[in-house]
Amino acid sequence: MVEANAAPIPDPHPNHNRKPQAPGRTVRPAALGFVFATALMDVIALGIIIPVLPNLIKQMAGESTAEALHYVLIFSTTWAVMQFFASPVIGSLSDRFGRRPVLLVSIFGLGCDYIVMAVAPNLAWLFFGRLVSGITSASIATASAYIADISPPEKRAQNFGVIGAAFGIGLVLGPLVGGLLGGINPRVPFWGAAALALINWCFGLIVLPESLPKNRRSDFSWKKANPIGSLRLLAAHPGLLGMAAVFFLFMMSYQALEQIFVLYTGYRFHWGIRDVGLFLGGTGIAQIMVQTTLVRPVVKKAGERGAMLIGLTCGALAFAFYGLGSTSFLVCCGLPLFALMGLVQPANQALMSRRVPPTEQGRLQGATSGLMSLTALIGPSLYTTVFAWAITDGANLHLPGLGVLVASGFVLLSLALAARYARLPPH
Repeated sequence: MVEANAAPIPDPHPNHNRKPQAPGRTVRPAALGFVFATALMDVIALGIIIPVLPNLIKQMAGESTAEALHYVLIFSTTWAVMQFFASPVIGSLSDRFGRRPVLLVSIFGLGCDYIVMAVAPNLAWLFFGRLVSGITSASIATASAYIADISPPEKRAQNFGVIGAAFGIGLVLGPLVGGLLGGINPRVPFWGAAALALINWCFGLIVLPESLPKNRRSDFSWKKANPIGSLRLLAAHPGLLGMAAVFFLFMMSYQALEQIFVLYTGYRFHWGIRDVGLFLGGTGIAQIMVQTTLVRPVVKKAGERGAMLIGLTCGALAFAFYGLGSTSFLVCCGLPLFALMGLVQPANQALMSRRVPPTEQGRLQGATSGLMSLTALIGPSLYTTVFAWAITDGANLHLPGLGVLVASGFVLLSLALAARYARLPPH
């Protein structure tokens, strides 16, 4: 739906408004549950190794913490690079061969890869495992394309919220489980992640039907299945490139939490690990509540465009609270506003998916996953550099929250673009 005063968003392929499935075939309700489980288990599996991977790298490297950080940066960058290049390839493969086989192969490969990392005898093997993990973890793009296949346009935002909720739950549970398992042995979390992935693969073999009929598939082309080809796709449909820019800037703001929030709150408010853990855990829970309970009524009332504008406005204010708040209490006051950013991604994905035909949904989701990976490449250097400059003795502007305010600026830019591009001109 669109809000009452907005120009209508036409479906570029009105004959495809119905669920794209073969005649007489019904997609089982368990299929949506599997997509949720895929996203949830993938994120939990990734989160499980967050607390232990740096220590395992340090243990294998036999070096100081400073030297270990060098390897951690290499591992993280390699993972993001592989995601960036693999996402459009996997998305295009799902447009050619269907969502089911690509999802199942990716999930099975991820499970086997975690086993490789669990038994890795040295850094080279561990590095190889992270490299492969960057490829197989790109299955989220195919899961998103599956959602677009089985959801009519008016329910896409609600169903994309399912993936957002899975991310939130996974990011809360993953590190918690990883910390507990890592206390037994640093390699145990990798076995746990492998078990989750392989259980999900078995579940998919039983319950997952194909969502993309053969008559709606497209040929695979290396010319299209790369980051440059993805940009061409985004530029080929009216308003799509603008919406992709909204998504990119929105995800760039999230990098502030991942890269500097722990250091920032420790420097300014003397928060310890427990304080930050509770705050980020509360943030994840609040966003889960938004994406599971508020997306549908807000979209029904205000439309996808209205939901995006509300979420982005609240997000910009939340980052301002985080960056300018002089006390821990004021920072915590921004948490409810930040939770409402959970409205943005489901609405954005719904609007973007309505601008391309079913034959290109995989490419689209691969392109957005590639953009997310790009933020993971840019974010670490950008935010750590700004934060370090802002707290350096003798800095022209001693403002510890400057990096967080940069994130607020990204959200404001995203809001301006959303106001312009979150609708298509009428026919």
